[in-house]
Amino acid sequence: MPRWAANGLMIIGVPKEIKDHEYRVGLVPGGVHVLRASGHEVLVEVDAGEGSGISNDEYRTAGARIVDDPSQIWARSDMIVKVKEPIEPEYPRLREDQVLFTYLHLAPNAPLTRRLLEAKTIGVAYETIRERDGSLPLLIPMSEVAGRMAIQVGAYYLQKTSGGRGELLGGVPGVTPAHVVILGGGTVGTNATKMAVGLGARVTILDRDLNRLRYLDDIFGGRVRTLMSNAYTIEDSVKKADLLIGAVLIMGAAAPKLVTRDMIRAMRKASVAVDVAVDQGGCFETTHPTTHSSPTYSVEGVLHYCVSNMPAAVPRTSTFALTNVTLSYAVKLASRKLQEVTRDDPVLRSGVNTYRGKVSCQPVAEAQNLDYVPIEQLW
Repeated sequence: MPRWAANGLMIIGVPKEIKDHEYRVGLVPGGVHVLRASGHEVLVEVDAGEGSGISNDEYRTAGARIVDDPSQIWARSDMIVKVKEPIEPEYPRLREDQVLFTYLHLAPNAPLTRRLLEAKTIGVAYETIRERDGSLPLLIPMSEVAGRMAIQVGAYYLQKTSGGRGELLGGVPGVTPAHVVILGGGTVGTNATKMAVGLGARVTILDRDLNRLRYLDDIFGGRVRTLMSNAYTIEDSVKKADLLIGAVLIMGAAAPKLVTRDMIRAMRKASVAVDVAVDQGGCFETTHPTTHSSPTYSVEGVLHYCVSNMPAAVPRTSTFALTNVTLSYAVKLASRKLQEVTRDDPVLRSGVNTYRGKVSCQPVAEAQNLDYVPIEQLW
C-alpha cells in the first residue's frame, strides 16, 4: 500500500509529457504551493513545465523538488498527475496501487487499459469526472480550446497552399463564405461555432437535443442554422460542407461513427474534416489519430486533421486552463485514502476507471467487452 494510506500524506509526481509535441504540464507552481501547504511532497521532473513557459526555479520556489530521472518520479510517487494518457514507453513505470490522475480516454485504447489492469494501477480519468449537475468540469476547458482551435486549423487547411480548396472561411463581399458543418452542440461545438461565426462563415450545427438547439439559436441570434441530428440530416449536411467539424461526445464511451466513408466521398474534393472526437476513437469512419508532427492525411480527396492532443499546440493557455479546474480534485484525492474519498464523494467516484486490476467504468468495459465491476464492490 502507498505510504499515504498510513499517514494521510502523499508524494505527488509530475512527469514531463513525452507524447509527440505535448507541451502541457499537469501541475503549475500555484498548484504545487497548495499541495505543499497541505503537507504533501511534490516531485516535478526537470523541465516538465518548459513547454508551457514555466521554469524549474518557479517550481522550486513553490516548494517542489526537481528530479532529473523520470523513472524516479514514477517509482517514488503515490499519485501521478499528468495531462495525457501514458504512452508505451511509460507502461513499464505503472505500478500497483499508484493513483494515476490524467486524461485516459480508455474506451478506444485497449492496450493501455490492459496495461493498467495488469499493473493494478488506480486510473482516475479527468474526462469521466461528472459533477452532480451532469457537467464534465475537467473536460470543459480543453473542449473550449479544441473547439476554437478546430476552426483555426480548418481555416488554415482550407488554404490551397495547405492542401485545401483555396477558400477564405469568411469570404469577401460578392463571394460566398465557406460552409462550416459542426456535428455536436456541446462545449466543443459551441466554441467552434463562436469562432466560425466570428470569422464570417456560414455555419450549420447539428445536435440530437432540441433544447440545446434552441439555446444555440438564441445565443447566436439566428446567425447559425440548427438541425436535429439524424442519419438524413447528417448525410445531407456533410456533402455540403467545406469544413466539417466532429464534436461528438458520449462520456467515457467510444464516439459513435456518425460520418461514413461514403459521406466523406460525397464531399467536394479538398474539403477539410477536423475530428475533435479522435481521443474517443473519432466520429468519422475515416478517422485515425495523427500527431502535430504529421497532422493531416487525405481520404477520398478530403483532407483530415485528427490530432489527438490539439490543445498542446497552445500549451501556455491550455495548461493554465486545465490546472485551474484539476487542482481542487487533486487536493481531494490527496486528502484521504481513495476508498474513503470516493465513498463520500460521488463526483470523484465517477472518475475511477480502473481499480486494482478491475474496470470500474461501465462505458470502458462495454467498449472493450470486459467485465465491469462497480467501484463500490472493490473497496
